[in-house]
Amino acid sequence: MKNYFDLTGYVAVVTGASTGLGLQMAKAYANQGANLVLIARRQNLLEENAKSITEEFGVEVLPYPCDITDTAQVQGAVKATMERFGRVDILVNNAGTGAVGPAEEITDEQFKHEVDIDLFGTFICAREFGKEMIKARYGRIINIASMYGLVGNMIVGSSPYHAAKGGVVNLTRALAAEWGKYGITVNSICPGYFYTDLTTATLDSDYFQAIAKRSIPLERYGRSGELDTCALFLASPHSTYVNGQNIAVDGGYTAV
Repeated sequence: MKNYFDLTGYVAVVTGASTGLGLQMAKAYANQGANLVLIARRQNLLEENAKSITEEFGVEVLPYPCDITDTAQVQGAVKATMERFGRVDILVNNAGTGAVGPAEEITDEQFKHEVDIDLFGTFICAREFGKEMIKARYGRIINIASMYGLVGNMIVGSSPYHAAKGGVVNLTRALAAEWGKYGITVNSICPGYFYTDLTTATLDSDYFQAIAKRSIPLERYGRSGELDTCALFLASPHSTYVNGQNIAVDGGYTAV
């Protein structure tokens, strides 16, 4: 039987891979045989994750501390990846942040910080790793945007986040249009609310549980691992004709 998600021998770079969804997706790729480059700012967590993933899945893992808003550091990550593995097949641009507050109270610094990380950092990583993919004439770039890159919201003010993630959505289309000729597909995943170590207490609150019942057709928030299959689908070497798409994984939130 053919395994359409087999990634044995491929190299996947995942940013924001110290915790949460980034770490979950990295493990999903390792489970399918991919070697990994884990990128984030906290070296201790990267090293812990690399050790546990290697022990559990038997793949090679390179932990690389990096600020994705610093071009020189990202270039260093590319160099380290090529020196270690000689290739980069998959890039998941997952690193991000979230400025919350009423729009009228958001400062210039908050807005700029949000765009620098969520949009500019995504572009820097795509550009620098994309150069190697162009040489190889193959690549899978997966940008982690957000359902709030597709719609507004009346739950909590977060206009900088909406703006930056909306930029990621259309950056995805632009790169897909430019780089398709090189055999590179560029798509995005637009997650809804997911349970992670940082969000569990908030999402389990009475306020957010009521929102789930009212606003999400599945009447719940995303569970650990429920983003993995979409990430695997877009990373698959067999997903050759899916390009420039922004896929909402949100329980149906943006469908109503």
